[in-house]
Amino acid sequence: MNINLLAKEVQEYINGHLNVDVSKIVLAKSPFAEVSAAELANQIAAKKKAEKKLPNWFHQENIIYPSTLSVEQTSSEDTASYKRQLIKGDRVLDITAGFGVDSYYFAKKAKQVFSCEINPQLSAITAHNAKILGLTNLTCLATDGLEFLKQSEENFGTIYVDPARRNSSGKVFKLADCTPNVVEHLDLLLSKAERVIIKTSPLLDIHAGLAELRNVSAIHIVSVRNECKELLWILDAGFEGEPQIVCATLNNYTKTVELPFNDHPTTAYVKEELKQGFLYEADAALMKSGAFNAVANTYGLQKLAKQSHLYYNEQIETTFAGRIFEIETALAPNELKKLKGLGGNVIVRNFPDKAENLVNKFKIKPDQQTFYLFTQLDGNYVVFKTKIVQYY
Repeated sequence: MNINLLAKEVQEYINGHLNVDVSKIVLAKSPFAEVSAAELANQIAAKKKAEKKLPNWFHQENIIYPSTLSVEQTSSEDTASYKRQLIKGDRVLDITAGFGVDSYYFAKKAKQVFSCEINPQLSAITAHNAKILGLTNLTCLATDGLEFLKQSEENFGTIYVDPARRNSSGKVFKLADCTPNVVEHLDLLLSKAERVIIKTSPLLDIHAGLAELRNVSAIHIVSVRNECKELLWILDAGFEGEPQIVCATLNNYTKTVELPFNDHPTTAYVKEELKQGFLYEADAALMKSGAFNAVANTYGLQKLAKQSHLYYNEQIETTFAGRIFEIETALAPNELKKLKGLGGNVIVRNFPDKAENLVNKFKIKPDQQTFYLFTQLDGNYVVFKTKIVQYY
């Protein structure tokens, strides 16, 4: 960590060049003897990436940033803030701290947090930023978190692990293929804590993860603005039974819904022609759960069709985690062809064409409030012209 980055003139330079092409800064001569052009470019690029993802860091003076890759890989403030409510006990150990965003939020709740990061430069940056951000109960350790745990005689309320995939090719992976290997060290983790929280990519199949783990009391599926960001596996020592599935949608507001582990075998389907009422499109977190029938039953909705994953109710249910559209009219696709001057957005569910093709075919111009939902109802293709009344 280059402490010269904190010089007033250097910080002013970084803040004054946030909208400049960093490739030009790399190639130019640095105006500062003790800070290289590459270091300036990295601080500018990394801070720019933090603007929306880490607003507290972005707006705080004298923050030092690691590589842009570290900023990209760290949790967002939205997801880190959500995770802090899941920790148990007064003492937390983060064995894969990285840039320390999760550790920071754990320290906002727990009395003492130990933050392990094997990269000494990254650990030093996290320690510096923790002081700048006013934390006094966060201890940063430049060490391998698992080795620290093996050598420690202390127990913790919660141990948090964010294992990295060793092989990034392909979408299918196992926890045993990640570093650290939490499957191999599960006995150690559970012997040292009341609760273990494992963060994984949403690409991990839920059933595959359960086959590798044990004592899973809950799985939290977390999305931000309809993008599934992470799975949080809650392991409680001694727990037996089926895990709770919690879908958390973090938008301008947070909504959580608990779904059964096994989806309901049957649900209600729409049989009549729809001319009014509301259509519901589930958030990515609910879709990741695979409990499509349970979603309908939880919110008192009807499914349009088995494969559509669109739902209907005569009334609006604003606790629903997802978008809601008010039906204005329902048309057959050939009826839509006769209309001119169409404006709106296109959504396709269980319909044999792509949205971009339908936009061109029906000459639909952009409109923020109107949505055309191409789908099926009772075995027939239908287009619902709707007005959006709830966003993600």
